[in-house]
Amino acid sequence: MKKPAFRKKSGAAEAPASAPRPAAAPAARPGRFGGAGGGTARTTQSLLAAAVVLAAVVGIAELRPPAAPAKTAVAAAPTTAQVERTAAVCPQPLQGLTGSTTLTAYTPPGTGSATGGAGWLSDAAAPAAPAAPAPTGSGTPSAPATPAAPTTPAAPAPSGSGTPSAPVQDKNAAPADARLTLAKPGTPVTGPAANGDAAPGTGAVATGSPAPGFTVTQTTVVTEQRGLGLSGLTCTPAGTSFWFAGASTAPDRVDYLSLVNTESSAAVVDIKLYGDKGLIDNDAANGLTVSPGSSQSVLLSTLSKGAVTDLAVHVVVRSGRIGAALHAADGGKGADWVPASADPAPTQVLPGLPADTAAARLVVWAPPEDDADLKIQLSGKNGWFSPAGNESIHVKAGMVAAVDLGKVTRDEVAGLRLTPSDDKHRTPIVAGLRVDRAAGNGKTDAAWLTGTDPVGARATVADNRAGASTLFLTSTGEAATVRVTASAGSGGGTPAAKEVQLPAGGTVALPAPEPAGLNGVFALTVETVSGGPVAAARMLSLPAKDVPMFTVQALRDDRSTVKVPQAGQDPGVVLR
Repeated sequence: MKKPAFRKKSGAAEAPASAPRPAAAPAARPGRFGGAGGGTARTTQSLLAAAVVLAAVVGIAELRPPAAPAKTAVAAAPTTAQVERTAAVCPQPLQGLTGSTTLTAYTPPGTGSATGGAGWLSDAAAPAAPAAPAPTGSGTPSAPATPAAPTTPAAPAPSGSGTPSAPVQDKNAAPADARLTLAKPGTPVTGPAANGDAAPGTGAVATGSPAPGFTVTQTTVVTEQRGLGLSGLTCTPAGTSFWFAGASTAPDRVDYLSLVNTESSAAVVDIKLYGDKGLIDNDAANGLTVSPGSSQSVLLSTLSKGAVTDLAVHVVVRSGRIGAALHAADGGKGADWVPASADPAPTQVLPGLPADTAAARLVVWAPPEDDADLKIQLSGKNGWFSPAGNESIHVKAGMVAAVDLGKVTRDEVAGLRLTPSDDKHRTPIVAGLRVDRAAGNGKTDAAWLTGTDPVGARATVADNRAGASTLFLTSTGEAATVRVTASAGSGGGTPAAKEVQLPAGGTVALPAPEPAGLNGVFALTVETVSGGPVAAARMLSLPAKDVPMFTVQALRDDRSTVKVPQAGQDPGVVLR
């Protein structure tokens, strides 16, 4: 190895003895990353400067503590605040059949301090110019996107040009082209959805005081023989994962997914179908692109590779967010929206079985990792019991199992619960239940129930009609007390409230209380006063043409409040 021309001694470079020593030669030193010597002095000065700045930052952090220092356990506890914005997505309204669809929006009156804002519903459209639509895997063209009103102001004209700038749009105000506008909490608003076979889905937004508890219900009456029935659902927030159990591609069934993108960017979606033999592979179900502001319908029969009687459907969004809904129609036997299930869990509760249930079919999916052995129980007026002959169900891993329960309620209202047969073997599942009601003339309609979360503090369903709504309340744990409030009508009326006692594990059905002087539609709000937890569902019954048309929607916690953590003083954060 070649000997260096200089050697270090005590941190300085020393010249050979025969060479003259310069009077003020700086020390030569390799740089840290291999550059020429920058000098120890400059490095030391930089470090000293950094130390001074750091000391100043720490000093400021010490001298200017947070406005509300968290020094006690009480101060450190999270606080509760009302949400300031709520959004939901409703599916395409008419499903290509002749019918009548209405949208109803409502926010229960609150006690929070939020003011201003508004709620509104608009046909789904992109906030900016939509991208070119990509072909769907089903071969069904997507509905054309409706151009949206600009959401940002145009750039102001140069000074002195004489051209006025565009007005700034208030982000908390309803757009000029809104289909419905909710000005304040406490009174629902209702109106028709878009018409036509290619009608787009609907985006719903509430800000300010209408945001906490804002809910939207979509209801469709179809009187054609094929697709005959009442279809209803509560519109759900956009998301990235949706589960549905109870779909089918049997010969008489026409089931399809409605995918609605109200976001400003495209979404890429995979649709996974599970049957009695497991996952149904189909490349056409993967990588569907839903353009901004567009709505697509995907017929399940184009994805299933043959007729499959019972299906579980998982919609997975790889990028972006969408609203997803599944509609089922069984020829002239009935039709409805299949509600999205709660996330897979070892226990699923399905409230809302009418006393006059003529037939019921239970569909359950288990994950690929493990089988599921489940107990089937009904909640009657006095508590839980197992239906004779249908006490349990076994579901193979990654597959769907189904069982016909027949007239399982035996003229009593009920809720259904699935729990692990062995508490040590808790496999998360998804479950759905088809319920049929029949008239004396043999005509029927169907509705689909699903696993749902408890009501929690408060839950609301918006579209109720005089003499047509029934509430099903199931206490899944200890005895409970709930308060049921009927809002004012959309056209007038005085709110009414009623408290209901529920036995432990019991189910109670009651005709919905109605506002005095009701004019129009009204909303129902359920609050847990004590005990519980409580699962709830609302049945809307609108007989037409001698058909017992009905639909059932579960009520879920409206999540009108959020937990806000307290910030504590921590000067050490500048050192991490």
